[in-house]
Amino acid sequence: MSFAYKFRYIVVGDTGVGKSCLLLQFTDKRFQPVHDLTIGVEFGQRMVTIGKKKIKLQIWDTAGQEAFRSITKSYYRGAAAALLVYDITRRETFNHVASWLEEMREQADGNNNITIMLVGNKSDLGQRRAVSTEEGEQFAKENGLAFMETSARTRHNVEEAFLQSTSMVYEKIQEGAIDLSKCSGVTPGVDELCNLDRDTLPSGA
Repeated sequence: MSFAYKFRYIVVGDTGVGKSCLLLQFTDKRFQPVHDLTIGVEFGQRMVTIGKKKIKLQIWDTAGQEAFRSITKSYYRGAAAALLVYDITRRETFNHVASWLEEMREQADGNNNITIMLVGNKSDLGQRRAVSTEEGEQFAKENGLAFMETSARTRHNVEEAFLQSTSMVYEKIQEGAIDLSKCSGVTPGVDELCNLDRDTLPSGA
């Protein structure tokens, strides 16, 4: 199926916050309560429509364990968007968000246009909440991030998290804030390439 753009996504955060479950719910619309720990990275993709444009999302779910950090760091480079996930029932996963964010921005090869959404997952477990919605909102505001709480189990806001962040990337393209001639995590489809000045594109694009 043809598409206008292909966006490269990454999903990052501590082990056990539900990154793989979010990916599976978004791409396959199903919840897997018992999920093996991600080894290195997992991959999923889905086509969405934003502003009447077909956009192909290629989503890389990265491992949260320290042992795989050297592998997952390489996936930060050239990403158009990222979901930075913590578990609202485990405060330590929220406490680690700042270091994940710092690492991501350091490894993004100067790609300051990466769109990052902070995601507080497991909102269905409100009775066990250890991080308030207001705390998540405040951290996001202070660091220039979008914010949303989700539940991979009930699908609450899962679709919205991906679609909203995709819309934000698309808006940056429309505004000219993303240079399509550079490795920005955005690849134009054939139809869009025909509308661009080929002199601005890298050889072989």
